[in-house]
Amino acid sequence: MKHTIFALASAQGRAGVSVIRISGPQAFEVVTALLGRLPKPRFATYGALTWQGDLIDKALVLVFKGPNSFTGEDCAELHVHGSRAVLDRLYHIFNEVGLRHAVAGEFSRRAFENNKLDLTQAEAIADLVDAESEAQRQQALTQLDGGLKVQYQTWHGDLLKILAHIEALIDFPDEDIPQQLADQVLGEIITLKSEIGRAINDSCKGRQIREGFRIAILGKPNAGKSSLFNALLQTDAAIVTPIAGTTRDVIESHIHIGAYSALIYDTAGLRETDDVVESEGIRRARIRGEQADLRIWVIDSSEPLSDQQPELQSGDYLVLNKADRSPAATRDAIKQTLVGLGLNIFETDLTTEQGVKDIRQSLESHLEQALSLSSFPAATRERHFERLRDIDLSLERALGVGFQVPELMAEDIRQAMSGFDALYGRTDVEQVLDHIFSNFCIGK
Repeated sequence: MKHTIFALASAQGRAGVSVIRISGPQAFEVVTALLGRLPKPRFATYGALTWQGDLIDKALVLVFKGPNSFTGEDCAELHVHGSRAVLDRLYHIFNEVGLRHAVAGEFSRRAFENNKLDLTQAEAIADLVDAESEAQRQQALTQLDGGLKVQYQTWHGDLLKILAHIEALIDFPDEDIPQQLADQVLGEIITLKSEIGRAINDSCKGRQIREGFRIAILGKPNAGKSSLFNALLQTDAAIVTPIAGTTRDVIESHIHIGAYSALIYDTAGLRETDDVVESEGIRRARIRGEQADLRIWVIDSSEPLSDQQPELQSGDYLVLNKADRSPAATRDAIKQTLVGLGLNIFETDLTTEQGVKDIRQSLESHLEQALSLSSFPAATRERHFERLRDIDLSLERALGVGFQVPELMAEDIRQAMSGFDALYGRTDVEQVLDHIFSNFCIGK
C-alpha cells in the first residue's frame, strides 16, 4: 500500500495562512479524525481541528476524491493559520498516525504516475512555480496546457502512419513497391525531419525564456563596464573606482527587460597582465562572452579604437562611453571604421547615465524579436533537445537506408517513435524521473 504523504504547499515561514496538502489512502481518515466529519468533496468547509480533545486551530478544509484530484489519489488541503506552532503540532500528529513527509516533487510525480500529467506538463508546473517574468509564465502555462504534448503527439502520429506504410510493404515482399508510394513515404519523412530540425534550431529560445537571456558586458579596464552594469540594474551592484582591474571576477545579476528575464554579467577588464588573480578573471570574462546570447562592448571613446581592440561580431552592442570627453569627430571616425559589421552602436556618458535609456529600449526590442511571445518553442529543456536530436538522427538513418532494406528503415522509425515516448515520460528510466522531480518544491 502506498504511503499517505503530506507537505506544506504554501511558502515557508510565518504567514497569515498556510496550506498543507495531503495525498494517499489515509487522507480522508486523517481529515475525519481532525475535523470530526468528512466535508463534501470540492467544497470548502470551515471548522475546528482537534486531536484527542485538544483544539489545534480553526481552518478551511477541502477534500478531493480520487481519481478526480491533482495526484489522482484521495487528497485534502488544510488552510490553517501560518504559525510555526500550528504546523509543528499538525506534523507531529501526521507522523504519529503513519503519514510521511513528502519529498521534493512527490505530489507531481504521483500525478504523473497516475496519468494525470505527462512529463512535459509536470516540468511545466516546476517552471510555473519558478516563473519570474511574463514570458516565463506564459511559456510554462502553454506547456502545462499541453502545448508540447500536442506537438509531440502530432509528430508521433505522423511517424505511426509512415511506419504503417513501411510495414505493409514488408508484409508483401513479392509485390513491387509503387514508386508513387515510396516517394510519398520518403517525402513525409523529409517533411517531418525538417519540422523537427527547426524545433532543434529553435531550442535555445526555450532555454533563454526559462533560464534568462544571457547578456555579457565586456571591454578594457576602466571603460565603464561596471557603471553600465549598475545603470541597467538601477543599483550599485558592482564596485566602481578609477583603479584599473577593480572587477576581477564575473558579477551576475537578474534583470527584467520588458516581459523577459535576463542574466546580465559584469566582467573583468580585458588586457594583458601578469597578475594571477586578474588573469583568472579575464579567462572567465572571455568564457562568459563566448556563452552569452548578446555581448555589449564598452569602449572609451576618447581613445583610438585600435588601442582598445574589441573582438566584435555582427549583432554585438558597442557602447562609446565617455562621450563628454571626446569630440564628435572622434566618435564619428570610430563609427565609420565599423560600418558594415552589423553592430548596434550607442553613445553614453555613464557618469550621468546619458544614453542608458536608449540601450535599455534597444535591449527590450531585441528580446521581443528574439523571444517572441506569439509562439513558443517545441523544446524548453536540455532533455527535450537531446530527445529531438536523437529522433532527428533516427530519421536521418531511415532516409539513408530507404526502401533498399525496409526492415531497417522500419526499425529506425520505431526508434524515433520511442524518442517521443521518452519525451512524454512513459519510457524514461527511474533515475531520469528522480532527477526531474527532485528539482520541484516539496509541496509539489
